Amino acid sequence: MRLVLPFILLAAPLAAQDAAPKLGPNAVPITSDNAYLRSADAPDYWAFAPFVKPQFTTSACSIATVTAALNGLTGLAPNAEDMVMTQQTLLELTDDATWSALSAEGGDGVMFQQLVDYTKLALTKTGMDRTVTALHPAEVTPETTEQVRAMLAANEASADNALLVYFNQGVVTGDWDGPHIALIGAYDAEKDAVLILEVDQEWYIPYWTPVSVLMDAMVKPTSADHGPLTGETGGFVMIEAAAV
Repeated sequence: MRLVLPFILLAAPLAAQDAAPKLGPNAVPITSDNAYLRSADAPDYWAFAPFVKPQFTTSACSIATVTAALNGLTGLAPNAEDMVMTQQTLLELTDDATWSALSAEGGDGVMFQQLVDYTKLALTKTGMDRTVTALHPAEVTPETTEQVRAMLAANEASADNALLVYFNQGVVTGDWDGPHIALIGAYDAEKDAVLILEVDQEWYIPYWTPVSVLMDAMVKPTSADHGPLTGETGGFVMIEAAAV
């Protein structure tokens, strides 16, 4: 029998030194901090979290997030024969070749304005009478930060609206430097922290991040490694009830 224990004892400390933490200091997983969800109403979390599914390709964060938002707004269908809408179903329904190509494995992903446009298209194709409001801050200022907080507070007030965020994921998670889209699950105003409902579920679960960090993540330009998305910045896309 070959004795491998000495190798294990030597290798383990080296592996521990080389391994990076799953999340950096700016992201706290929901498994470590869920007090707000147990003490507050948190209507968005309970309405949307059940419908947030893994993006079906590494480039499909936009369609995954829009699908989760629309499913959460409509809720679970009442009849046994009604299926929960999937990402592929919504892509087929919108019938937009560009969105399908951008969401396919190896696709470039969408720009911020495309997220706005495709969200509107998805609402139209599903027959949902909703409006879309976008906030695309150029920089972090007291004014833009207050705009962000106002949208977060409005979103947290009820589950009648949905808030999508386009941001540099690595600024929050401490991992890769690239653009990403996810759904806002809650806003703890006392802590000034936001819960991100991740569709990138091969790597993450929902996590909290400070508003200040999310602001930095929204305005950081995408690096040249991402081709057509080079220089792209993010923001909020809110789906609201149509004005009466």
